[in-house]
Amino acid sequence: MQRFSGPDQFGVLHSWSTNKNAYKALIAAEYSDVKVELAQGFEMGVSNKAPEFLKMNPLGKVPVLETPDGAIFESNAIARYVTKLKADNPLYGSSLIDYAHIEQWMDFSATEVDANTGRWLYPRLGYFPYAAPAEEAAIAALKRALGALNTHLASNTCLVGHSVTLADIVMTCNLSQGFGMIMTKNFTSKFPHVERYFWTMVNQPNFKKFLGEVKQAASVPPVPSKKPQPTEAAKPKAKEEPKPQAAAEEEAPKPKAKNPLDLLPPSPMVLDDWKRLYSNTKSNFREVAVKGFWDMYDPEGYSLWFCDYKYNDENTVSFVTLNKVGGFLQRMDLARKYAFGKMLIIGSEAPFKVKGLWLFRGKEIPKFIMDEVYDMELYDWKEADINDEEQKELVSQMIEDHEPFYGEALLDAKCFK
Repeated sequence: MQRFSGPDQFGVLHSWSTNKNAYKALIAAEYSDVKVELAQGFEMGVSNKAPEFLKMNPLGKVPVLETPDGAIFESNAIARYVTKLKADNPLYGSSLIDYAHIEQWMDFSATEVDANTGRWLYPRLGYFPYAAPAEEAAIAALKRALGALNTHLASNTCLVGHSVTLADIVMTCNLSQGFGMIMTKNFTSKFPHVERYFWTMVNQPNFKKFLGEVKQAASVPPVPSKKPQPTEAAKPKAKEEPKPQAAAEEEAPKPKAKNPLDLLPPSPMVLDDWKRLYSNTKSNFREVAVKGFWDMYDPEGYSLWFCDYKYNDENTVSFVTLNKVGGFLQRMDLARKYAFGKMLIIGSEAPFKVKGLWLFRGKEIPKFIMDEVYDMELYDWKEADINDEEQKELVSQMIEDHEPFYGEALLDAKCFK
């Protein structure tokens, strides 16, 4: 087992060289001017079962940092130790609240991002039994986590403060496995701020020194076959038999499950007709489009909903607020066949208010939208009562982008159609 090479060496890290958990300590050490070296000749499955290794970590798991004062296992604990070796290390922020937020995001990275990535990835690599319901739950949980992270990064370059901290090192290393092995571009494109953050971090010199050139997964690993494949010698010789007709060999394709909204009774309101009227009305909007909406509206086949952003006090930068709303509308694309929406960004100065009006097919907000579009949880939703003249007038004003809106200017108005 490798020992210390000199007084300036603070630790030997026992791990294989491409372990994303080992990267955390190595990158933290690089930022902190602390000398940590990988153990030479480490072989997973051999080195970690040696008696001297098991004295450091009885579970035989890696990485383990061997220091003059004793061994440390668990990758986040090792990264914390390495960071603390430097007094007043900026990797731990400049205040007590910075320290708390760094710890917060490190815990979030471990329990929400890394754990759910593993629950999705490892069964597909054959490390654990594969179960489709468990995978679906892991992907849903990972999407919620990345959605929360995406919202935070919409107005932050780094997780805490304005420079790299230990939280960024841990988060990026954990994300690197997902980006590199299972999270394809199609998956991560729903979280544009996470994408920007990740590619920015992995191209920082101290990250790139260990991570190298990171490439995104081109596809999701296939589900392992449940049946072992027999060897050539074990395969029985097939008898010569006439081939059956192709039609008999192929199963009939299973019909695609219909969206429950497609099974609703027909409505006299045709959504495309309303969207066409809205788009083609260039003047006298209140008299033509708004009146046309109320003439078409079918309260038995559709419902109207107001939404109010829960965290308006965070909307301090205009372009960030606009991007936030634009991202929400982009993720609502799966509802285009069943919805029409208006999103108003209200105010001439920060903080800006975000309020929306949505028309949905059916008598409630469709469940598949609530399940798939994580932004929905960032808004308070209330069904509009069109029998209340004040609420009906509010609907009309939102459709036509009336300004001033309740006494305030509109920064912008976006339409989903």
